[in-house]
Amino acid sequence: MTYDRNSVRTPDPDTLHPLPEHERVVFLKPLVAGTHVVAGDFTYYDDPDGATDFVTRNVLYAYGPERLVIGKYCAIATGTRFLMAGADHPSMGTSTFPFTMFGGRWAEETLDIVTGMPSRGDTVVGNDVWFGYGATVMPGVRIGDGAVIAAGAVVTTDVPPYTIVGGNPARAIRRRFDDQAVEQLLRAAWWDWPVDVVSANARTIMAGSPQDIACIAATEGLGQQ
Repeated sequence: MTYDRNSVRTPDPDTLHPLPEHERVVFLKPLVAGTHVVAGDFTYYDDPDGATDFVTRNVLYAYGPERLVIGKYCAIATGTRFLMAGADHPSMGTSTFPFTMFGGRWAEETLDIVTGMPSRGDTVVGNDVWFGYGATVMPGVRIGDGAVIAAGAVVTTDVPPYTIVGGNPARAIRRRFDDQAVEQLLRAAWWDWPVDVVSANARTIMAGSPQDIACIAATEGLGQQ
């Protein structure tokens, strides 16, 4: 089956405010272009107080080369924050005080300690991830496709695909589907389908089963066959 793009109304992922009457909602892809943040199509952030300040207010301590990489179709609630590697303090010795940041002789004597600190690398969020209100993600964490991060959770370790986590530190509450269903969903990778196919099957994507999604992928010749 083929789909006529002109016959299906879909939001433009390159539009900053996909809901013009609600400026609290922004698509991140156009907002973060040219920054240390990368976001996929249709990922949005909701905030009644300065949604367009996401990069400065919600991605903190981004002083180094590490990036925040977010996939497609993610929903990010108000107050979600991503702490980057610049938040780390040296802890290999007796003090964690950041002498280096104050410059002068302190920086001269300690710069090599800071630059030699190990990094967990980029913080990476998969596709179709939902962040609840006020969630916090620590540096270098990787969050799998289809995960749910509960409101107020502090995510300190990697989150497997289709897993719900909550608490401080965040722990797995339950998996959304069994292993076989998760495998079907990851192979189908509906977030990578052409937007016309997504639009034509949005109801099934929202309310159908993993088997339904796998069936559509097989019929359309999409995903990993």
